[in-house]
Amino acid sequence: MPAIRSWVHDCLQRGSRLAIPEIADYEVRRELLHARLATSLNALNALQAALDYLPISTPIMREAASLWSDVRRQGIPTADRHALDGDVILAASARLLIGEGHDVVVATTNVGHLARLVPAQLWHDII
Repeated sequence: MPAIRSWVHDCLQRGSRLAIPEIADYEVRRELLHARLATSLNALNALQAALDYLPISTPIMREAASLWSDVRRQGIPTADRHALDGDVILAASARLLIGEGHDVVVATTNVGHLARLVPAQLWHDII
């Protein structure tokens, strides 16, 4: 998508550090594989090679479990009770980076769920 390519280029030119969380890669990659979109899969691989990659780790999954429990107790879940809930895994990744002192904003199209947990904005609004 040209708009996203341009946005990534502009962010990098301004000195922003962009990272792909492994859970986000998984969610996009599974759909591309299912649809047999080889060209798009190659573009995802190229993007991953050009940006930072945040692998899932035990601390991330433990934080995600805590977040999952917290939002359920508050009555504001981000997914069905039986779903893996990629949003809390993504939020946990961001929260751990924030805890390390990084300035983090999750670029997303799903601000509603994520902004309750971490700083999040529509990707095209992040300048």
